[in-house]
Amino acid sequence: MEEQTPTNPEMTSLQEQQAATPALEETTPVAEAASSEEMTEAGESMENLMEMYEESFKRFAEGEVVTGRIISVDRDFVLVDIGYKSEGQIKIQEFRDENGNIVANVGDTVEVMVEWWDDENEMVVLSKEKAAKVKVWEEIKRIHESDGTIQGTITARVKGGFSVDVGVQAFLPGSQADLRPIRNLDEMVGKTFEFKILKYNRKRANIVLSRRVLLEQEREVKRAATLSSISEGKIIKGHVKNITEYGVFVDLGGVDGLLHITDISWGRVKHPGEIYKIGDEITVKVLNLDVEKERVSLGVKQLTQDPWLSASQKYPIGTRINGKVVSLTDYGAFVELEEGIEGLIHVSEMSWTRKIRHPSKILSVGDRVDAVVLDIKPENRRISLGMKQVAPNPWDVIAEKYPVGTTIEGRIKNITDFGIFIGIDEGIDGLVHISDISWTKRIKHPSDIYKKGDIVQAIVLDIDKENERFSLGIKQLHEDPWKTVAQRYAVGTVITGTITNLTDFGIFVELEEGVEGLVHVSEISKEKIKTPIGKFNLNDTITAKVMNINTEERRIGLSIKRLEIDDEQALISEYVSSLKPAASEFGEILRENLQEKFSG
Repeated sequence: MEEQTPTNPEMTSLQEQQAATPALEETTPVAEAASSEEMTEAGESMENLMEMYEESFKRFAEGEVVTGRIISVDRDFVLVDIGYKSEGQIKIQEFRDENGNIVANVGDTVEVMVEWWDDENEMVVLSKEKAAKVKVWEEIKRIHESDGTIQGTITARVKGGFSVDVGVQAFLPGSQADLRPIRNLDEMVGKTFEFKILKYNRKRANIVLSRRVLLEQEREVKRAATLSSISEGKIIKGHVKNITEYGVFVDLGGVDGLLHITDISWGRVKHPGEIYKIGDEITVKVLNLDVEKERVSLGVKQLTQDPWLSASQKYPIGTRINGKVVSLTDYGAFVELEEGIEGLIHVSEMSWTRKIRHPSKILSVGDRVDAVVLDIKPENRRISLGMKQVAPNPWDVIAEKYPVGTTIEGRIKNITDFGIFIGIDEGIDGLVHISDISWTKRIKHPSDIYKKGDIVQAIVLDIDKENERFSLGIKQLHEDPWKTVAQRYAVGTVITGTITNLTDFGIFVELEEGVEGLVHVSEISKEKIKTPIGKFNLNDTITAKVMNINTEERRIGLSIKRLEIDDEQALISEYVSSLKPAASEFGEILRENLQEKFSG
């Protein structure tokens, strides 16, 4: 029977190999035994050969990851033996590092992925990079299922979060990047962290990561350890986590403690940010601990002794100090003597002589001032200070320096309705009352005569140390003209003067500068006059007779009517005197009667 040609090319090849094998010759029993062993070995070799041959024709599935060995490296490709009848081919670019150097050597073992088969050229196209990604996805699956962690590097900021390289690109939401919102997102780029895989989808190449989950777990572990290790009164270290107007939050290791602004220093603290910044390591004392609510109150000032405990010994009454002005109020200035101890200089204790309306007129925050301790009450944490006590009280020596009767010269510093103030010495002002400006002038307002800045002379009239009053007089520089007015204007003297004022009750007449007399309405004329207004004019010159003088009340009474009567009497008297002696007794009697009448 004729042999049929095999249709399987692999079988044809096998038959060819069998045909080429020499035919076995008949042998003796011993020879037969030997031939049997040889046949067994030959059969085993044949099976191995068949396995190797069949292996050479084995086709890997596209997308499968296999291990191969580099057998050649040229300019464009790397050839890899994966056990196929022909080598696999990988582009040389897949073997370049970050600097562009080739990292492929003949003999190196490498994992590759079968991309596709080229049957026409009997070649398989491989990829090292895709094999690596397949491995990454397998690793991601394993880590996710085992609830493990994966390391990655944040490569860029993207909308809503960050892009992370974990072998493939993954997404890290902004809310999962840290325990608290990140102020500067750019600071995260380039940093490497451990992440938790929240979810992944290989088909969509989508991976969502979280760093916050790991930080929360770490914080819980630290919190439990911290709470079990701290107690009230314990001194521990922590890091400033957040700063507010009312205090500082300190991370003690998973547990946040509050360092209130009042417990930062024994002294004055305007804002915690002036002392601390986020990230600072500080040493604190546990003041209060509530384990159930996980609330911890901390203190820094409690690490040192309260300075008020020794304040009485350091600052007894009368001690002179130098301090810094830390605050100003309407009623005074607070001065820091040392950290934690402040004294008050009341506005009334700032100057012996000046009336200071507000401390800001002479002091500013930050100024260094000298003062004297006036009183101290440690139990109330109060110290009263005085600035003016640093220098002697000028009122103690002013009386000796300027005794009553002394003539002084000074500049007018202020003018009021009731007088003028003249600068004397050491901040002391003397007052010239309006009544002490002139003996004779009627002054409506001092500004009618003087202006601020004028230099004037005055006499010291009185010094009241207790009430801090210094009285001066200007008119006292000259003698009071009313003391001698009676001598100059005796009763009965006829004067001539100028009308200075007209009223319903009379006429005021100036006899000399500062000296006036009054002609009462009843003394104007023998005829009855209701008012002189309309009958006389200002500045008219009139003549009158001095009727009376009252120097104490500074009054001179004048009469025009009396002067007229006197003039009439003089005329009649002259007329009578000129008459010839009477011829009869009756005529003599008449003449005598007339003389008696007009002489009286």
